[in-house]
Amino acid sequence: MSIIVEQVTRRFTEKGTPAVSDVSFQAPKGAITSLLGPSGAGKSTLLRLVAGLEVPDTGRILIDGVDCTHMPVQQRGVGVVFQSYALFRHMTVRENIAFGLEVRRASKAEVAARVDEMLRLVQLEDLGHRFPGQLSGGQRQRVAFARALAIRPRVLLLDEPFGALDTRVRQELREWLHELHERTGLTTLLVTHDQQEALEISQHVVVMSGGRVAQAGSPEAIYNRPATPFVASFIGGASVLRGEVRAGRVAMSSLSVDVPAAAREGESVQAFVRPHDIKLAKPNGTHVNGHATGRVERFKPVGGYVKVLLRLPSGDEVTVEVPRSEFNALGVTEGDAVRADVQSATVFVGDYAI
Repeated sequence: MSIIVEQVTRRFTEKGTPAVSDVSFQAPKGAITSLLGPSGAGKSTLLRLVAGLEVPDTGRILIDGVDCTHMPVQQRGVGVVFQSYALFRHMTVRENIAFGLEVRRASKAEVAARVDEMLRLVQLEDLGHRFPGQLSGGQRQRVAFARALAIRPRVLLLDEPFGALDTRVRQELREWLHELHERTGLTTLLVTHDQQEALEISQHVVVMSGGRVAQAGSPEAIYNRPATPFVASFIGGASVLRGEVRAGRVAMSSLSVDVPAAAREGESVQAFVRPHDIKLAKPNGTHVNGHATGRVERFKPVGGYVKVLLRLPSGDEVTVEVPRSEFNALGVTEGDAVRADVQSATVFVGDYAI
């Protein structure tokens, strides 16, 4: 079941800035599509529009080719999971999972069989008698998934489902969601601000900014071929360096990279350089063939790599991530000089506000 959003706009005040504006995208059938962006980008509003919890001012929403724009929630065949779980505290796990089926007047035998099936699916077979307050956060979120899936939805809508969980549990549930999707094959729309989450478990990503779609495509395309300066800066934690085209190269902050095909001599450019795309080495002159000698402002070991804040001769600062073994081999400390070499960068002609 594909989800198609066509030119959807939604305002919450008559003259206010739209929460979503002229949004169009398609969530492919059987895939996990992530709505990715910073807070206030319009992601959750868009999910609520697809769910039928909000109605667009203009545009339309189709699920499996059927126009659902003004269809009641109950008729859309969607299962929704929220960050807050939204479980009934006074009901047991079994009763929570059964709730949607009972509202739809399923028989007692059908309800019991389906609840048993869902408990097995989310691996909580022995916890059906417990109340939500007796479960961990990860277990409560699995119950929320089971309740959403119990009604056999056509599509699954997830609004920051792991946002309230600690890092380890969040990582475990990402893998669990991937396995769940492999078993169910449900078309899924996931709202998240976590880049790693979106790139790791999605087959399709819609990057949003200011209520609009900035870029849509595969995780590989979003990461390696950002279409706009915003996407280039948002995905991957890139440093932004400004410069201009000189003698067929992009010169910026004492560094240089290949020039874009459309750039002309003297044009202003912005280069987005990710932390792992700069190679550090022992110093060798101040500026030779695109290399620059910078100064280590500070560094911090983070797991298997070291995060280095490097100040370039121009005064610009860039963040560099270096494998711990490579950093140790450099033998440098704060205040020392190192040579920086940009391995790759995403370059846009012009000077844009990010």
